[in-house]
Amino acid sequence: MSTSLQAPVAVDEIDVHHPRSSTGDKAVSTTAHVLLIVWAVIVILPLLWTILTSLKTTSEIFSSPFGLPKTIQWINFKNAWTTAQIGDFFLNTIVVVFSALIIVMVLGAMSAYVLARYRFHGNKLIYTLFLAGNTFPIFLAVVPLFFTLKNMGLLNTIPGLIITYVAFALPFTVFFLYAFFKTLPFEIYEAAQIDGAGEWRTFFSVMLPMAKPGFASVAIFNFLGLWNQYLIPVALNTRTDNYVLSQGLAAFASRTNYEVDYGALFAAVVLTVLPVLIVYVIFQRQLQGSVSQGTMK
Repeated sequence: MSTSLQAPVAVDEIDVHHPRSSTGDKAVSTTAHVLLIVWAVIVILPLLWTILTSLKTTSEIFSSPFGLPKTIQWINFKNAWTTAQIGDFFLNTIVVVFSALIIVMVLGAMSAYVLARYRFHGNKLIYTLFLAGNTFPIFLAVVPLFFTLKNMGLLNTIPGLIITYVAFALPFTVFFLYAFFKTLPFEIYEAAQIDGAGEWRTFFSVMLPMAKPGFASVAIFNFLGLWNQYLIPVALNTRTDNYVLSQGLAAFASRTNYEVDYGALFAAVVLTVLPVLIVYVIFQRQLQGSVSQGTMK
């Protein structure tokens, strides 16, 4: 029996048939691109205008609000950092947000793992309560939180603010990570148990690294939400020394009335927004990857 082998076909010789786009598909695609361009312009232009304004003097801001600065006023950032105490508020915000973020990610991951992987009495009830926490408006909880922290001696303190931030972000963290832990294969857990790993080692060394995309995404969402938080610190932290950035910025804009240094004010806004942009730019691939992975599941 004789066999004849055919020469391999080059990749560029393969006739690939792409489905033709209909007129409706082109119209939808064009409309989507136009809407995305309009949305990008709406988002980017105010940000660029704020950055340019932060480099002007107050007189330039009023005489030519949309013009370029004649001389770049880096002094605005120095004034914002020192005179407006943005540096102190920045430090307070970093301490509060990162402390709360570490605590809520550890507690949230452990809670979501137990709820997703173990069956016990009250499992569904506890998960439902976490879900209900996502639907509870924060302004309805301000008064009970105020008296609770006051009775505990934590009102107007950094630890009180950290505990409140953790309670605020925990339901969303559990809800988000529950789905990731739920889909992890049970065979891997069994393999870890056969290899002699205990429950703690199985969680931290095996299961948690496998949920890394979801873990990174929820960490980013929590960071953005906690960094931009305004209502909670205004209601529960009235001590000036413990102000976070959002409070300090509002106080700086209102306390000088008609003698506001608008250049320094816009510089303070840029300093407030900058960490959020940096975090998003650094971790945007993890965020997009986890969203794509979630849609494929």
